[in-house]
Amino acid sequence: MISNHHLAAIISALMAGPVWLGGVATAQDAGLERCGFIRLLNAVSAGTGPLDVLVDGQPVRPEGYQPGNVTGGIARKPKAYTVRFRRDGVTAGQTRVNVLANETLILIPYAELVPAREREAAHWEIRILRLKQHEADDTRTASFVSVARDPELTVEILQSNGKWEAILVKRLAIARSAIRQARGYLRVRCKDQPLTSVSVAAAGNFVAVLYDDANGVLRSINFQDYKYLSAQ
Repeated sequence: MISNHHLAAIISALMAGPVWLGGVATAQDAGLERCGFIRLLNAVSAGTGPLDVLVDGQPVRPEGYQPGNVTGGIARKPKAYTVRFRRDGVTAGQTRVNVLANETLILIPYAELVPAREREAAHWEIRILRLKQHEADDTRTASFVSVARDPELTVEILQSNGKWEAILVKRLAIARSAIRQARGYLRVRCKDQPLTSVSVAAAGNFVAVLYDDANGVLRSINFQDYKYLSAQ
């Protein structure tokens, strides 16, 4: 039987680099000696059906992605690409990205409600938040990124001293806090409601993306990134 310690180490290793997850290929599978990576985290809750992701017009995963899905690294040769996101009932969104060798660019598509205009009814559009990596040190840090509708959220984490620490998270921005425990699960809550606990393992940056589901309930998606992030 695999211990919780070994399981956490395996999960951390998988999240650290490119893996097969939902049609995502490693550098070896892509036949590339030097490549960069695109990582996707689906926070589009408006609309129906899967989210289709196309890189230069080619689908990444034929069956698409469900809200809350997060991938490993999608290996690509270093150059510029157009990444397009589409879902039924939502206006598609796209962005131009520059993939650099040995770097990972994280894209978070989310839905934005566009108010009615003179000749256009109110509707949902897909927008894309881009996160760029930065070199990390040997500490453990929690980074909270919000694409939820509230302009500000107060997130609390339970530190190893048994006290809840409040973190103000502004929409489309990143808020960070040091993690004072070495291993285990970091409890997280917002408005007294629990969010997904953060699995803490080796030193690095543990990212929690906050978004609203189809019913307007606040959710979080977590993953580990060995570099710090900055919103582009």
